[in-house]
Amino acid sequence: MIECHMQRLVHMENSGLISMIVDEKFVDLGRMYSLFLRVPNGLTIIKDVMTSHIRETGKDLVTDPERLKDPVNFVQELLDKRDRLDKIISLAFNNDKTFQNALNSSFEYFINLNPRSPEFISLFVDDKLRNGLKKDKEEDIETLLDKVMMLFRYLQEKDVFEKYYKQHLAKRLLSQKTASDDAERSLIVKLKTECGYQFTSKLEGMFTDIKTSHDTMQGFNATMGAEIADGPALSVQVLTTGSWPTQSSSTCNLPPEILGVCDKFRAYYLGTHTGRRLTWQTNMGTAVLSAKFGNAQKELSVSTYQMCILMLFNNVDCLSYKDIEQATEIPPSDLKRCLQSLACVKGKNVLRKEPMSKDIADDDAFFFNDKFTTKLYRVKIGTVVAQKESEPEKQETRQRVEEDRKPQIEAAIVRIMKSRRVLDHNNIVAEVTKQLQSRFLPNPVVIKKRIESLIEREFLERDKTDRKLYRYLA
Repeated sequence: MIECHMQRLVHMENSGLISMIVDEKFVDLGRMYSLFLRVPNGLTIIKDVMTSHIRETGKDLVTDPERLKDPVNFVQELLDKRDRLDKIISLAFNNDKTFQNALNSSFEYFINLNPRSPEFISLFVDDKLRNGLKKDKEEDIETLLDKVMMLFRYLQEKDVFEKYYKQHLAKRLLSQKTASDDAERSLIVKLKTECGYQFTSKLEGMFTDIKTSHDTMQGFNATMGAEIADGPALSVQVLTTGSWPTQSSSTCNLPPEILGVCDKFRAYYLGTHTGRRLTWQTNMGTAVLSAKFGNAQKELSVSTYQMCILMLFNNVDCLSYKDIEQATEIPPSDLKRCLQSLACVKGKNVLRKEPMSKDIADDDAFFFNDKFTTKLYRVKIGTVVAQKESEPEKQETRQRVEEDRKPQIEAAIVRIMKSRRVLDHNNIVAEVTKQLQSRFLPNPVVIKKRIESLIEREFLERDKTDRKLYRYLA
């Protein structure tokens, strides 16, 4: 009797399987599960309908342009969706492994339909580790990180996530804006367990650099105490080039007062360590300035770029955009963002702009706003930044990821050929894909190009009779 009515029961319009899943009718779903369990292939029908429903709704979620405008909310919706379905499988479907596997394969399918999923998951983690969870305890962050790791497992391009995560972690560490050091380290342990030591070695190196820098500054202050007592207080973080995200080497002209103490630190550091070079990354720094508005004394917490702009107004009341650009040599895109945050944000407008508008033009004039008032003693002025990457930045990140993949693909080809000695093209592609799929899915066209590159450099050679056969050259 059950077998005769299975299809009709599952597909009924307002009370079938999908309707029960949407309305979370756990008792009815459990009843359907126990009934269909008695019939051969009964559960397969439920599983197939559930899978196609998850895939369709998931595809709608990850391709909806409106949802893509808010990366943090996008990931939260994915987590909520998975929680709801997990609950159904555990309460109604007896935690059945086949249903759990169907859920996992469905999520893997639709999460990878959106090429920005790795970036969005990293932005979500950044938001939670930067701001913490409202009114929640430490263990709740742990639970959330475990859920995020579940989404991370579905990603086919884990190396893209690593690229973004490294950038976001660098900003959190350098600006000391992390809600919990324990949560930061906990996530790195989870990533190491999932992907191995190589995946997290550079991330761990970043934490080591921050600790070493703290010790270096203690030594500098103890040694140079008398010489730097009258100047501005300096705190330097020395970053190892290989561990941190590669930064564009755009520098700006630092004010003379700052330059003096920077030169003293350089002399101290290079005197203590031999064979090292220092490059100032002014685009990553912060500063606290003392400022006077009328009779009111305030402190301004700003970026290094903003400090360079504001200190120009110690000597003059009005500067044009071109004057500021020439004096500081800050890259135009960064300069415009800094000026927007200093002159166009209500409650933070320590500069005045004429003509008044939200955008910065080349012929704008800027004045020190001596009528600026606020109840706060310390005013934090952020920089106007986009939460997501712009299209050119996205292309640049993608390009860097592709470049990083080349040596990994070549290393896998050499490892395989060293052990197999002779192998045909299709088998090499299959083996390389198998070896690297835990980090990313290599493109067969790219694998072919890396094979050709290795042939040119005489690591491999083609068989003289069969061009699809390769030999390893010892």
